[in-house]
Amino acid sequence: MIRMYGFWRSAAAFRVRIALNIKGLAFTEEMIDLDAGVQNGAAYRAINPQEVVPTLLIDGLSLTESLAILEYLEETRPAPPLLPADAPGRARVRSLAQIWAADHHPLIVPRIRRYLADTLGVDEAGRNAWIRHWFAEGLRIGEARLAAEPETGAFCHGDTPSLADLALMSQAMGARGFGIDLAAYPTVARIVTACLAREDFARALPLRQPGAPAAH
Repeated sequence: MIRMYGFWRSAAAFRVRIALNIKGLAFTEEMIDLDAGVQNGAAYRAINPQEVVPTLLIDGLSLTESLAILEYLEETRPAPPLLPADAPGRARVRSLAQIWAADHHPLIVPRIRRYLADTLGVDEAGRNAWIRHWFAEGLRIGEARLAAEPETGAFCHGDTPSLADLALMSQAMGARGFGIDLAAYPTVARIVTACLAREDFARALPLRQPGAPAAH
């Protein structure tokens, strides 16, 4: 059985959750409460010294970092594919995915929020403004590319989901949670709607996971 350590609102765990669903892989998820700091305790540190989620236990391995996990799943369970068959297409999908998963997501994770609060003394309003800024920047840059590039189809690349869509969804759902209206990003909004129409995406949504608030 595949096992994942995640958290309901973790964007990185969300990406992996979608991929497991798309590939039809049964898994269990143990929620590591990031808000309570469980990830910083000795028990979880022994599992993942980075003190972050997700950690995926699969094939006798303990895998970390969501993009590396997604690549492993693609290499070992290639159907249905989350990367295009051609090298230029794969490069484009990886580039798009990294906009959201590598360039912007790291700026809003719990350890950054704690540093802003505890070390720099940024109040809650300032921290929320910081978070909204980086969510919006990621969406703005993504919109510019997706709207201009001919490879964009019903999804980020063509007419089937790819790693780029998983990363975009984690950015977009997080942005919505902070009150950012996706209407300002029409291509992004269209792709998000297409993703949400799929059961494998919808079932992975943060607010559908154990521990999530009943209403938002």
